[in-house]
Amino acid sequence: MTAQLGSMAYDLLRNTAWFILLALIFVPLERLFPRNPQPVIRANYREDLFYYFINGILPKLILILPLSLLAAAVHHVGPNAFYQWVADLSVRKRLVLALLVGDFGAYWGHRWSHEWPLLWRLHSVHHSAPEMDWLVNSRAHPLDMVFTRLCGLLPLYLLGLAQPTASTTDIVPFVYVIFGNLWSFVIHANLDLRMGWLEKVLATPAFHHWHHTNEDPRLVNKNYAAIFPFIDMIFGSYFLPKSRWPSSYGLLETQTPKPNPSQHLPASSLQV
Repeated sequence: MTAQLGSMAYDLLRNTAWFILLALIFVPLERLFPRNPQPVIRANYREDLFYYFINGILPKLILILPLSLLAAAVHHVGPNAFYQWVADLSVRKRLVLALLVGDFGAYWGHRWSHEWPLLWRLHSVHHSAPEMDWLVNSRAHPLDMVFTRLCGLLPLYLLGLAQPTASTTDIVPFVYVIFGNLWSFVIHANLDLRMGWLEKVLATPAFHHWHHTNEDPRLVNKNYAAIFPFIDMIFGSYFLPKSRWPSSYGLLETQTPKPNPSQHLPASSLQV
């Protein structure tokens, strides 16, 4: 019990340090180059702050067991020659492959979260945000985060891109998770940023903001990829006008459920 409490305290301190660092980066950028004028402490800010800390702890705890079992199973029943070939690749090559394969898996996890009613009940929490900024990235049901992350990590383990020899700690899945998490904050940010041809290679705020729009029912199921937009191009879900941004965000009137994020908060945290 003492060890568990110590681990949770460490996670809390780590998440606090990351929050301060992220705020120091994104708050000034969003004030200097805002896409939509809005205060730093906007509506629902405290709810999203609550989600930030909860989702910095719970998904990690839930994923430890299935990922450990998956890693053990893969190395006991998988093709050893193939995994040894993957292990012999340079870290750089494995990292590039991990980013591609992981985003491919996360794309389908994200897409299924829109298309399967049970998963949508969880994922709709994320889409309930009426405004966009970096902290909206954290607004999500913990189980929704677990599912999407598992979909991204599963192919990495199955293809031997994470701990290919199971004999040493591997930096590749760690870098994949860190980069994926950080880039998710970027694409949610309230930044008036366009990158020309590079937008077809790397996801940007303009790309992901269209995923959150509620201005047209035909646009709600677009731009699922978190890193590589060409995955959406391949599967017909890409949408990014050259000179236009969404006019509004949130759930459509016809979409259900319409979750109230504050239902997950203790009553005392809602007091002004």
